[in-house]
Amino acid sequence: MMEQVVLVNELDQEIGLMEKMEAHEKALLHRAFSVFVFNDAGELLLQQRAFEKYHSGGLWTNTCCSHPRANEAVLDAANRRLIEEMGFTTALEKVFDFIYQAEFSNGLTEHEFDHVFIGQYNGVIIPDPNEVHAYEYRTMESIQASLDAKEGLFTAWFEIIFPKMMDWWKNQNSRNLAAN
Repeated sequence: MMEQVVLVNELDQEIGLMEKMEAHEKALLHRAFSVFVFNDAGELLLQQRAFEKYHSGGLWTNTCCSHPRANEAVLDAANRRLIEEMGFTTALEKVFDFIYQAEFSNGLTEHEFDHVFIGQYNGVIIPDPNEVHAYEYRTMESIQASLDAKEGLFTAWFEIIFPKMMDWWKNQNSRNLAAN
């Protein structure tokens, strides 16, 4: 079965379905999600994409990301892919959404209306080796330092989304400090 993505407009209203590779070849806006899972120490769980992935193989990125299927709620899709890619489940909460576009050297383009979810998890991780080469928890500051050094270790979408996540994270931490 060919995987399809949900085409959307800038308001995230569904306008059709298209085979995933065709949508990426034509750079059409489609629905997606990104999951960021933190441990109790506030470190972000990163995954290194399997080297065999159709783009961005071997690059580091957020905990999990993908596309919902037709008639699948975005949160349900995020939960499904977290289990499929990383081998665990945890409660997820949507924190923001945004639109981005990133072109790749193989001629594909990600043009996504991205729903961003966070979760917290400290248990066993059993990644699918077809999806994930490696994983690690890192502090937000060390990730920022790697991005600032322009080491080329991260996916294009992670480089776009991380500043937005860092702003959210700093805002959450300042709220937590003010509450104490």
